[in-house]
Amino acid sequence: MAGASSLQPRILSSFVGNRFIYSTQPLHQLFGYDSGRNRVSMQLSRSLSGLTNLLFNGRNLDEVPNGKRKRLRPGKVSPYRPVPDHIPRPPYVNSQQPPGIVSGPEVHDEKGIECMRASGRLAAQVLDHAGTLVKPGVRTDEIDEAVHQMIIDNGAYPSPLGYGGFPKSVCTSVNECICHGIPDSRALEDGDIINIDVTVYLNGYHGDTSATFFCGDVDDEARNLVKVTKECLDKAISVCAPGVEYKKIGKAIHDHADKYQYGVVQQFVGHGVGRVFHADPVILHYRNRGRGHMVLNQTFTIEPMLTIGSINPVMWNDNWTVVTEDGSLSAQFEHTILITQDGAEILTKC
Repeated sequence: MAGASSLQPRILSSFVGNRFIYSTQPLHQLFGYDSGRNRVSMQLSRSLSGLTNLLFNGRNLDEVPNGKRKRLRPGKVSPYRPVPDHIPRPPYVNSQQPPGIVSGPEVHDEKGIECMRASGRLAAQVLDHAGTLVKPGVRTDEIDEAVHQMIIDNGAYPSPLGYGGFPKSVCTSVNECICHGIPDSRALEDGDIINIDVTVYLNGYHGDTSATFFCGDVDDEARNLVKVTKECLDKAISVCAPGVEYKKIGKAIHDHADKYQYGVVQQFVGHGVGRVFHADPVILHYRNRGRGHMVLNQTFTIEPMLTIGSINPVMWNDNWTVVTEDGSLSAQFEHTILITQDGAEILTKC
C-alpha cells in the first residue's frame, strides 16, 4: 500500500492519514478559483497542483478519455468480511484513525528477517493467485473474497482491512485508478488493466506487494505503460544497498519514465514496513533532494505509479479511491525489499 508525500510541502497518504499542507506562501497566493468551471486550482508546480483536485474538486463522471472507454464509476461494496478470532490483528484494527508513519526505520535481527521473509512470501503467493482471477466479467469483489480467504486460511490477517476504516482486504485499482481502489460489484471488462495490492500480517510482520495485470485483450498503449512501470521498479531495486541514498531510487524511476514520456505520480510513496504497516523512511519515486541512507537489515517498499497523461490525483467521495485527473491510465508495481550486504533481497517473491 502506498503512502503519499511531497518534499515541500509534505503530505501523508490516505492510508497514513493526516493530510496537512505546509507552505510559506499566503493562502490567497496559493489558490485560484475559476467561477466558470467551478474549480479550485493551486498556483504551484504541476506535481503540487494535483493536491488541489485531491482536496477540493472531486471527479467528473461525464468525461470519457479519448473515447476509448468509460470512466470508472463506483459499484456496490459488499459487507465487511469476518476474520476468525484466533488470528492476531494489527493494533490499528477497530480504530477509524490511521496510525500514521512510525518514526524510525524497520531494521531486523535474524528472527525478524525470517518473519519478514515469511510474510513477504505469503503476500507474493496471494498476489499470484489473485492475478489468475483477472478475466472479463469477474467482479473486483470476487478478487477480494478470494484474497481474504487465502490470507486467513494461512493464519494471517489482511492488513488493509480496518486500516483507518478501509472496508476490504485488498486494493483493486482499475485503469485510471492510481491506488487504493475499493473492491466492489464492478465487473472487469476486456481491455482493462488492474493493479492488485496485497498486504498480509503474519506472525506480527507485514509483507506488502502489488502488480498490474491485463484483463483480456489489452491494447499496446496500456501494455507498454505496464511494462515500463515494472522496469522502473526493477531499476530502483537494483540501486539499493547499505549506505546508498534513498533519493537514488527516485532518480532511477524518473529517468526511466522520462524516456517514454510517462508521468510519475508524486503524492504517493513507498515506506518502511515490518512490525508496523507504515514506517520511515518515506520513499519518493521522483527526482528529489531528500536525505537519508539505507542501512543493513532494513525493510521498505518501493511502489512507483506511472501515468500516460496527468499525474494529478483526484479522490473519490469514498475518501480512498484515487484516480488520474484526466482519466488517463495508471499502472503500479510494488515489492518489499530487505537491504543486505550485497544489495537488496526482494522479499515478496514466490
